[in-house]
Amino acid sequence: MVTDVSADDPSTLSSQLQETAANASKRYPAEVLQTFQAGIDNVRATGIEKSAKQVGDKAADATLKGWDAQPVTLSEVWEKNPVILMWYRGGWCPYCNLQLRAMQKQLGAIEGAGAKLVVLTPELPGNAKETAAANDLEMLVLHDANNQLARKFGIVFQLPDAILPVYRDKLQLAKRNGSDAMELPLAATYVINTEGKITYAFLDADYKKRAEPAEVVAAVKQLR
Repeated sequence: MVTDVSADDPSTLSSQLQETAANASKRYPAEVLQTFQAGIDNVRATGIEKSAKQVGDKAADATLKGWDAQPVTLSEVWEKNPVILMWYRGGWCPYCNLQLRAMQKQLGAIEGAGAKLVVLTPELPGNAKETAAANDLEMLVLHDANNQLARKFGIVFQLPDAILPVYRDKLQLAKRNGSDAMELPLAATYVINTEGKITYAFLDADYKKRAEPAEVVAAVKQLR
């Protein structure tokens, strides 16, 4: 980690995520919580956190579109300024919404440090637009259709059988993403310098854990 951000500080994303997780543990039966923890353990056991692109690797490039249908080629963005690439799973995920709002609050600091925040999601552009409106987002959000770029970064995983019914039936993932593939990306965050090299990577199989915005900003400032 770049900086030591206390999880006890209520203003940090980490503390907000922990509070949300604690509230969830009070609402759901123990067996449900155990099932989701088993799902996290299964994803971690695949080794995805280590096999995904890491610091020092060359970032994968792609041309993606947002809800305005305008194409954005990532390499053209990072040739001008360092880029923060951040994946979120979907607007249905409360942890994703917390992270999006936290990054929105840091948008001024990010741009002040000379970087560009690019948010990626497998959810369809119309759904991403609703997510942005619900969270008052002013950042660039691109549709990673069928997790094509996430796959290049090595952060895509198949939903474990134990938790598959929740995502397939309750959350209707196929409808939200426009794909029958029962897969998701890790909620990964990368910092990419102007040479297309990854200089910071946050990878965790636990969807309740996310990159702390202050650490990401600090990682960008180190590029100066």
